Amino acid sequence: MEAVTNIIGQVNALVTEQFGELGPLLLVGVLGMFLVLLTLPILLKKEKDPFEQIKKAAQAGAAPEGEKKARLRRGRGKGVDKLEKYSSFLEPQDEKQYSEMRLKLLQAGYRSKEAVRTFHFLQFALGILFLIIGVLYAIYSSATGEPTTQSLILSIIIPGTVGYMMPKYWVTKRQQTRQEEITNGFPDALDMMLVCVEAGQSLDQSIVRVSKEIRAGYPSLADEFEMIAQEMKAGKDKIQVLRDMSERVGVTDVASFVTVLIQSASFGTSVAEALRVFSAEMRDKRVMRAEEKANKLPTKMTLATMMLTVPPLLIILIGPSVYNIAVTLSKAGF
Repeated sequence: MEAVTNIIGQVNALVTEQFGELGPLLLVGVLGMFLVLLTLPILLKKEKDPFEQIKKAAQAGAAPEGEKKARLRRGRGKGVDKLEKYSSFLEPQDEKQYSEMRLKLLQAGYRSKEAVRTFHFLQFALGILFLIIGVLYAIYSSATGEPTTQSLILSIIIPGTVGYMMPKYWVTKRQQTRQEEITNGFPDALDMMLVCVEAGQSLDQSIVRVSKEIRAGYPSLADEFEMIAQEMKAGKDKIQVLRDMSERVGVTDVASFVTVLIQSASFGTSVAEALRVFSAEMRDKRVMRAEEKANKLPTKMTLATMMLTVPPLLIILIGPSVYNIAVTLSKAGF
């Protein structure tokens, strides 16, 4: 027992000499981190269900040869299987949370079935990576100086939090950018659709034509229109397709447009007339949004104008007087 105590004392003295007074604490933290990293694969390991293996084998055997080749050519099977083992850990088990995250990723433009799983995997991986970077920085700072305990804790926690929140910030920013692009391009798309309908094309054909014409300027909106056209060609109910688009986009103008088309189809009114009225309203709303931004601009520029204009003006007006006063005082002996 005394030998063990002496060994622990020697290790403690060596760590304290190398890394300072907080050396034992950092050593315990690093060991805990490595133990967590070693334990995670065991905890996340998911036993394969024999029935699931039989079902997958049967489905793989029944799949056409062309589909197998296409699946191998896409190269998705291997990567998906790696994350699928940890689906119970990476995906929210609550159906409501899963639906909300799935909808947010759809509105950000990520339509893959594995989008939710990949998103949570990136959160977990980046959080661990930045946490390790924070631990290494804490060890380096304790070896080169004498930081406080609070600064060491913050240098470990802050990078981990930043790494964990980076995918969420990216998805939110992508969602906002995409919705703004759709909002800006929607009035032009309605004008094109109105021209196509009045020229004698059906609503389905006009949607296909508009998706091709606006792709150069508004690719996100073109993708949505193209998806609508493909779903209609596949035989899906038109009203349900429009409602799915409204939910997938998450823009108020698109939701109003879908409501107008559904009401027009329900009551048997002219689609061209409904598009004409609604497109005029959308153009007015775009003008109002531009005027609102223009009216906000002077308020936003006030602070910058004061900071960049008032100090130089004071220097120009008061500077010579201050210089003359200083010269006079120096000559008077003060």
